[in-house]
Amino acid sequence: MPNSLSNAEIAGIIIECLPYIKRFVGKTVVVKYGGNAMINEELKQQVMEDMVLLNLIGIKVVLVHGGGPEITNLMDKLGKKPEFVDGLRVTDRETVDIVEMVLAGRVNKSLVKFLDVKGGKAIGLSGVDGKLIEAKIKDSRLGYVGEITKVNIQPVSDLLDRGYIPVISTIACDDEGNTFNINGDTAAAHIAGALKAERLLMMTDIEGVLRDKDDPSTIIKELSVDEAKALRESGVISGGMIPKVECCVNAISYGVKNVVIMDGRIPHSILIELLTNEGAGTMFRRD
Repeated sequence: MPNSLSNAEIAGIIIECLPYIKRFVGKTVVVKYGGNAMINEELKQQVMEDMVLLNLIGIKVVLVHGGGPEITNLMDKLGKKPEFVDGLRVTDRETVDIVEMVLAGRVNKSLVKFLDVKGGKAIGLSGVDGKLIEAKIKDSRLGYVGEITKVNIQPVSDLLDRGYIPVISTIACDDEGNTFNINGDTAAAHIAGALKAERLLMMTDIEGVLRDKDDPSTIIKELSVDEAKALRESGVISGGMIPKVECCVNAISYGVKNVVIMDGRIPHSILIELLTNEGAGTMFRRD
């Protein structure tokens, strides 16, 4: 398709990005990837392009991914019915094997290949590799669903220093060799905190935090931690948004500078968030 912009217009757009590039070059950005942006093939291509572009201009990027729909699909094929308690997948011994197979195998390696095809240098990891994520049983009702006890971030830091894009699947281990299923948002918050990331981008299927959940125009562009807590107490933040906001607040307490709940359905939303003054969601900051 022919480009409708002139060369001068393209050059002007690049120049407008310079202050934002300057701000993030050499800094670490962690992207939590899932939802529609992961299922829709066109959006997936755009996310990979965004990640590679950021990497090539000198921004250290880490991709933390889930894969809930893929896990459910394989369970269906194997005749195993998924069960959930408080929104978390009940994970018995057989299910945790399926989770590991899907997340650390098929999904992780497909994302690595996508990034490589787009011109990036990516290496796939799971939380088990190098004991990157250590965990214990979160709730006996959930089986092998883990609560993170420790993050050993050195393998990720080493890859970033060598110019690679680490692609991390959210499973974990303990000293006895057990494997645990970890909530993707929670894992991303811990990893970003351990890296002291400049920004954590939580890609979701919604615009951000809304004052009126039925009106996208009421999006709140920026929130402090205290303001977020007040909105939860008043009921503005409710339902499924509560655990996402809690992850954002926790990430800041772990050492992340800013966290953004952003709409992953928007084409090139990562670039819009980082390299323009528009932003692509709700940003959380320290008080």
